[in-house]
Amino acid sequence: MITKSNIQFSLVALLVMTLACASPIPAGNNVETIVAGTLQALPEAGATTPAPTLTLLPFSMYYINNDSAGIQQVHRLERDGVTVTQVTFEPASVEDYDVSRQNGSVVYVSNNQLLWVNADGSDRRLLLDGGPIDPNNGFLSNINGPVFSPNGETIAFGYNGLNFYSLATGQSNLLIPDLIEDQGNGFIFPRELIWPEMYSADGSKLIVTLGYYEGASAAIYYPNGGALVRLNGDEGALICCGETELTPDGSAFYAANPFIGMFLPGMWWVDTASGNTTSLLSSDGALTNSADEPFLAPDGNLYYFFVSQPVEPGGSSRGPLQLVRSAPDGVTNRTVLRPETFELMNEALWAPDGSLVITAMAPIQDIYVGGAPQVVYTDPAKATVPLVPFAINMKWGP
Repeated sequence: MITKSNIQFSLVALLVMTLACASPIPAGNNVETIVAGTLQALPEAGATTPAPTLTLLPFSMYYINNDSAGIQQVHRLERDGVTVTQVTFEPASVEDYDVSRQNGSVVYVSNNQLLWVNADGSDRRLLLDGGPIDPNNGFLSNINGPVFSPNGETIAFGYNGLNFYSLATGQSNLLIPDLIEDQGNGFIFPRELIWPEMYSADGSKLIVTLGYYEGASAAIYYPNGGALVRLNGDEGALICCGETELTPDGSAFYAANPFIGMFLPGMWWVDTASGNTTSLLSSDGALTNSADEPFLAPDGNLYYFFVSQPVEPGGSSRGPLQLVRSAPDGVTNRTVLRPETFELMNEALWAPDGSLVITAMAPIQDIYVGGAPQVVYTDPAKATVPLVPFAINMKWGP
């Protein structure tokens, strides 16, 4: 998942960091300082705590958090919801990562290097060194957005465009280059940048983000054949930057925006074959329909966080979202499932069966990156369960 603060500000700043929504840490936020007050002592390198017999989570959960030296590293929370293992041990912060659902190995970016380690943190391998980043034109050499293919054999990533790295051969191929325009006098204009976000479950589709000088959009790339399907009818919608959730069969994806700002709040449905976009929830100048983290569950229902409220001048961009369930259109039979509100939620991770969602709750109003994760059940009779002190960019492992 990407942090929502990136999409509320000008994409000019976003592009300076190679449109930082490909990284879990937005420009200008010192997460090491922000998180310091919420951190607890982490285990020593390679150490784990004894595992209770309880199985709380459907899979192990990977996430970014500071180590004992205040450096962002990838950690893994086991299914018991207690045992934590540090996976990466870099001298520089890990900016982005992905985990293989095949074997739990981790590909990540640190110091503008693409690196790969085993699930236990062993056998660290350098796949690509992007070299120093130009502070004035960071998008020219920035490595970002690594994503494992479902079979674990290929890593898609952004570096001067969309690349595929074969773990079997060690070869990297640039499939779609970024469109860059040199206007002279040291001014280089990014006409269109591209990086990956997520694969469909069968690996036949790859959702990507197309980044522009002002604005961004999602698109669907078909690895078998190389077709790129752009979106139609997404004007004013926030459909990019990892804020998407594929349906189980990959035929469509949902996108939602809970914030008032650069884009309008709402929720949209996109057909992955045609790119046609349908607005499910929209907002106007008087009323906002804010939605977040939509997930189409195997039971055929759409679960998401929602609030409808009048626009108040000078009011907070965060609304008191509640967990709801509806038909796939987001409207029919919409029912509030729990009494809690999730006003400070920065990201969420759904269990594949829709029985629970892990929400990362910011410690204060003005923090838009990560938070304290807790298990929230869609069954209102079950109490929420707190997990680790802080997590950014939560992902399921095997």
